[in-house]
Amino acid sequence: MVPAMGTIADLAERMWAGELDVVHEHHPVAARYPEAEEIVDGVLVYLSTASANTLDTGDGLVMLDTGAPYDVDALYGQVRRWRPDEPLAAAVYSHHHIDHVFGTARFEQEAAERGRPRPVVYAHADLPGNFDRYLRTLGWNRRINQRQFGLYGLANFTWPDRYRYPDVTFDDRLTFRRGELTFELHHDRGETDDATWTWVPERKVLHPGDLFIYAVPNAGNPQKVQRYVGDWAAGLRKMAALGAEVMISGHGLPVLGGERIRTALTDTAELLESLESQTLALMETGCTLDRVLHDVELPAHLRGKPYLQPVYDHPQFIVRNVWRRFGGWHDGEPDHLLPSPRQEQAREWIALAGGTGAVLARAAELREGGNLRLACHLVEHAVVAEPASADVHALRAELYTAWAAEQSSSMARNILDHAAESSRQGKRDLAGDF
Repeated sequence: MVPAMGTIADLAERMWAGELDVVHEHHPVAARYPEAEEIVDGVLVYLSTASANTLDTGDGLVMLDTGAPYDVDALYGQVRRWRPDEPLAAAVYSHHHIDHVFGTARFEQEAAERGRPRPVVYAHADLPGNFDRYLRTLGWNRRINQRQFGLYGLANFTWPDRYRYPDVTFDDRLTFRRGELTFELHHDRGETDDATWTWVPERKVLHPGDLFIYAVPNAGNPQKVQRYVGDWAAGLRKMAALGAEVMISGHGLPVLGGERIRTALTDTAELLESLESQTLALMETGCTLDRVLHDVELPAHLRGKPYLQPVYDHPQFIVRNVWRRFGGWHDGEPDHLLPSPRQEQAREWIALAGGTGAVLARAAELREGGNLRLACHLVEHAVVAEPASADVHALRAELYTAWAAEQSSSMARNILDHAAESSRQGKRDLAGDF
């Protein structure tokens, strides 16, 4: 989506005031801003699905994140419009996700044509292993991202099978200097195990990568690998102490001004710390995951913050990731430890209920009463038991469409919409084999 026109700096001001629609028009992981902008002297911000940011050091350009495969040409054009001749000297990957690691391609081609050295790419030492993991799981990543981003209509969507690996890696900290600027690279686990945040002290510019995305952090994500909630919060507090005046978010609009940056970072850290501490306190009692999911709450004083809205990830997903990290995969329910096949369970429950018709009737009643969550449970049993039933798919599509529409989290909304679209096509899951 392309938001309403306005300079990035102006929109950032309005975003901080809570005046912009972050669910749709200015969603931090969906909005694309057609024009890059020099938000402070020598710092060009390009906002697509993720930000890609270019600093003029006085002796070449350095990029902090480099965009997705579909950003390659547009990013190159915007940078060359801004600085026509300065070579790209270096780039820093904040982590391995594909919306951050593809934009050096045209600059490398240019360097080869002009006989210049290609840009040096910096990243954390764990990043190459994550590229290797992607190459081992191409089909899986294609399927889960179709669901997460609502891409079921793109039959030709594929997951990238070639990556630009870094030239220089580090473990904890690394500093390099180019021209007038120093780039201090720091590692703190968060959304990924290879997360890097960058501090440029001469300009008081902070690039947190996806450790700050102008939304509830992507610290849960039901289809992706482990996140590190407590480590994430610790990294945010380190950044808050630096005195940054410009923070270029990994996704979404930048934050300008020292007090605002400190507030945004510490509030985000507090949210993560609260979710983790509440979850661990309940786990200490030996309770099941079901109780944890429904007892943990966001701190009330943080719920209205414009940069902490649950428009991408969902707080319950974060709780699940804390449980997974500290408690493993078992949810504490003994019958889930060595379960019967789900279809066998579903058919037994449907038979006990008096058949599919009775289950669908009750699901429809629950919908009318506003309990879409429970209605979806019932219809899912029905579709597992009778996957070829047109009546089951018709009601399932209606229920999941309605349940999706109530979600502020785009991740939850897209996965539920995917289920609805699957049933409209007579399948349980478009991305799978059933």
